[in-house]
Amino acid sequence: MSTEAQTKEPEITPVTNLYRNYVLLMLTSVYVFNFIDRQILVILQESIKADLGLSDTQLGLLSGLSFAVFYVTLGIPIARYADRSNRKNIVGISLIVWSAMTAVCGYAQNFFHLLLARIGVGIGEAGASPPSHSMISDYFPAEKRATALSIYSVGIYIGIMIGFPLGAWLDSNYGWRIAFIALGLPGVIFALFFLISVKEPSRRFQKASVESNKKASKSFRELLSVLWSKKSFVFLALAVGLHTFTTYGLGNWLASFLFRLHEPTGGIDRGSIGLTIGLILGGGGAIGAFLGGYIADKFGKNDKTWYFKISAYSAVVAIPFLLIFYFSTNTTLALGALAIAYACLNTFLGPSIAISHSVVPADMRAFTSAILFFTLNLIGLGLGPLFVGVISDLLADSMGAESLRWAMASTLPVGLVAIVLFLKAAKSVDEDLVV
Repeated sequence: MSTEAQTKEPEITPVTNLYRNYVLLMLTSVYVFNFIDRQILVILQESIKADLGLSDTQLGLLSGLSFAVFYVTLGIPIARYADRSNRKNIVGISLIVWSAMTAVCGYAQNFFHLLLARIGVGIGEAGASPPSHSMISDYFPAEKRATALSIYSVGIYIGIMIGFPLGAWLDSNYGWRIAFIALGLPGVIFALFFLISVKEPSRRFQKASVESNKKASKSFRELLSVLWSKKSFVFLALAVGLHTFTTYGLGNWLASFLFRLHEPTGGIDRGSIGLTIGLILGGGGAIGAFLGGYIADKFGKNDKTWYFKISAYSAVVAIPFLLIFYFSTNTTLALGALAIAYACLNTFLGPSIAISHSVVPADMRAFTSAILFFTLNLIGLGLGPLFVGVISDLLADSMGAESLRWAMASTLPVGLVAIVLFLKAAKSVDEDLVV
């Protein structure tokens, strides 16, 4: 273990528990808007496909790669800036940008227009999570960090619970264009309230040592070198990317899967698909995210390997339920299996962020989150949905609607590799710890 790890983490300027939790609530609310605007395309894509005449490959590009490339590319320089500047302002301004660009999606007349608007959403959202992670890590001490970050991550699933049923209802009653506009504009208003009411926290370790101050001026290559020296982080980043390749391949195509394979057989009504997905992905994901952080903090007090093991063990449990979901023709059984699988698959995020912040100095936390989210979003969000779309198109002539079933199931072997990498990361964590 690094000698730095034996130094007790100093407290920041005292804040009340009430205000600390208020900031967590506000940042979580920002994340709710983040995922409403990021994932609304998923519930609307069948209507968009019919209206604009798009292929599954084009839908995969719109829901994944077009967003992810700009999200991850800009996320790193924004995170470096956030490690030295006012993080609250970055988060608030980013919320304004991506909310406005979500509304612009409603005016798209063709694939190219929608592609540009989705790129704009990705650019805006690049400034959300790394600064938010850094703020939370400064507001909460190390022993409560995974729980706090897991609560923040629950914003993903609240966004899904709100966005999917509301988006489906707006699409059904007013069309997909109005859905984009109606769900995008409220974020602009909330951003103003966020900027007024949230305070920028002081940074842990800000004055702890001369070495810490020097690190703020390190070059991009030097910062990457620090992370590359942390074997646990390298394996973790790869594991998270491959794990989310499977989860985004599932989540981004779930509405289309139910539309094409279960709605025609009478297993589910078209009008209830949005609500069903919202409850299963939102509820199951939220439970999994919270339990992942809670279990990691509880068992990880004396054994930091639990911050990795919880992700690996949960993914193993999820596999048989995913197979039931993909291949069962009984809709009730399939959806029940999906709820269990999705809860298990989403234990990883809070513990992964928390442990990544514990292997680097405080003034590298936003940058570290950006690199972690680089692999998560480029491999997971960028390639997972696109891979499914391409395979579905390739199999469509011979298999018809069944092509999507096999395309989604084909992501599972990638998830198995992720499990191995989570466990490899656990073996190196003790020697990498800083706090």
